[in-house]
Amino acid sequence: MSLAILCPGQGGQHPDMFRRVQADPDACALLAAAAVLLGDAPTEAANRPTRFDNAIAQPLVCAGALSHWLALKARLPVPTVVAGYSAGELAAHAVTGSCDAATCLQLAVRRAACMDAASPADAGLLAVLGLERGSIEALCAWRGVTVAIVNGDDHIVLGGLRADLLAVQADAEQRGARCVVLPVHVPAHTPLLAAAAAAFAQVLDDTPVHAPRLPLLAGVDGRRVATPDQVRSTLAAQIAHTVQWQGVMQQAVERGARVFLELGPGSALSSLARELHPQLQARSVEDFHTLEGVVEWVETACARA
Repeated sequence: MSLAILCPGQGGQHPDMFRRVQADPDACALLAAAAVLLGDAPTEAANRPTRFDNAIAQPLVCAGALSHWLALKARLPVPTVVAGYSAGELAAHAVTGSCDAATCLQLAVRRAACMDAASPADAGLLAVLGLERGSIEALCAWRGVTVAIVNGDDHIVLGGLRADLLAVQADAEQRGARCVVLPVHVPAHTPLLAAAAAAFAQVLDDTPVHAPRLPLLAGVDGRRVATPDQVRSTLAAQIAHTVQWQGVMQQAVERGARVFLELGPGSALSSLARELHPQLQARSVEDFHTLEGVVEWVETACARA
């Protein structure tokens, strides 16, 4: 089999993100559990501007990915590999059995709280496209801005204080780059959140986790996560260290993945997969009106791979 499952991070959540799964009993049970943690039905939380607030966004995107996984998994081939982007790495662990869905949602809430408590005021993330990493790092060197995520050779996400990010943005745009301010209000995956990583490590120490039952790749280095200790260490480390998503995708391809299904919300990861590896078949559940359409596409794509 050649199927890779991708769980996105925050930023793509939207009011219709649960539309496809509202008739599935397993998905509905998960959404009921999420409602307790969110203080509101996920369908309502996704319809409010606060859906981009860290405390809401992280459990919401995990609920989005996992509700689709629960509704689809019995009808999909066993994945060759699973990976999650930023907060989505928690959902990826639930997909692989490192933890159950309820624990994943609880960890998402705790992760967001650790990050919010440690984050400096007025910080965030900035995507820079069209400049090579070395040029971007030169712009950042004296401003305290750090590479947070490597999506590609010329597609980098930076983290830091908002004023510093704006200064880097101005310089990058003068050099022809395209910049996008992301709807994330913490400098995730940078040393500014070292205290959050330490706090979340303590949370993980008190949380039962298991060795993944499916191949799962860590965001910090693309390596397979094989033991409970590795589950804990990689999940904590990625809060304050660069996510090497380009490397994760390369490792997935080297492990035989040829068909990539993003569980949503959004379609950023499937778009990145096609950008990095144009020969791949990569789609998001959000490209389809129904779950049946997702299943049919996966069956056809895997048969051709």
